[in-house]
Amino acid sequence: MRFISEASSDGVREQLFTLGDIPGVLWTPEGAVATRPLVLMGHGGGQHKKAPDVLARARRFVTECGFAVVAVDVPAHGDRPKVEEYDRIATENQARVEAGEELAPLIAGFQALVARRTVPEWRAVLDAVQQLEHVGTGPVGYWGVSLGCGLGVPFVAAEPRVRAAVLGLGGVPASAEAAARITVPVEFLVQWDDERVPRVQSLALFDALASAEKTLHANPGKHGEIPAFELESTLRFFARHLG
Repeated sequence: MRFISEASSDGVREQLFTLGDIPGVLWTPEGAVATRPLVLMGHGGGQHKKAPDVLARARRFVTECGFAVVAVDVPAHGDRPKVEEYDRIATENQARVEAGEELAPLIAGFQALVARRTVPEWRAVLDAVQQLEHVGTGPVGYWGVSLGCGLGVPFVAAEPRVRAAVLGLGGVPASAEAAARITVPVEFLVQWDDERVPRVQSLALFDALASAEKTLHANPGKHGEIPAFELESTLRFFARHLG
């Protein structure tokens, strides 16, 4: 892991880093020196590691809970180069939708492809970050919706260090088998009028989770219209399970 810049503001230390060819950012309380919980955040499609919603949540996890938070650019996003294969698939999927195919299964299939690369990358990032003395090997949480859910379900299923997860805005195609291996507490977000992920598929993914403790948070609105109060619930959820 190589740190390339550092800044602090309002009690939050922000460190940009690279791990091999993976660009990432780590937020910690300013002056932190001991082990603390860590939350890995997965950004949405077309976004990046410092997208506004990621940044806002990360800063509150740090300032209100004392957590460390890490986010990285997934392949073909943010500071990472384009992937010719992904561009080709996106073009083909657009043509298939215009020909009358459903969008959600195409999205799910693409996310499953990307997850085969991101799951080992994210596990390597956890390995590196937990070696830092101001983070350490404390409990780990995961937050990710939309693309962050499609990639997060197989990650949470594969990573035993994750103790709790916030997921949502994702559906069951290509995710059911991995969801059945998730047993940690989960908060799951559904937008009732989601134009990208049919409600029935989101509910099916929630049902597929094997977690004994899971809560469904359904709100009116379209895909990107998660109400602000859900952040308060997320803070309480992670504080309870990681703090």
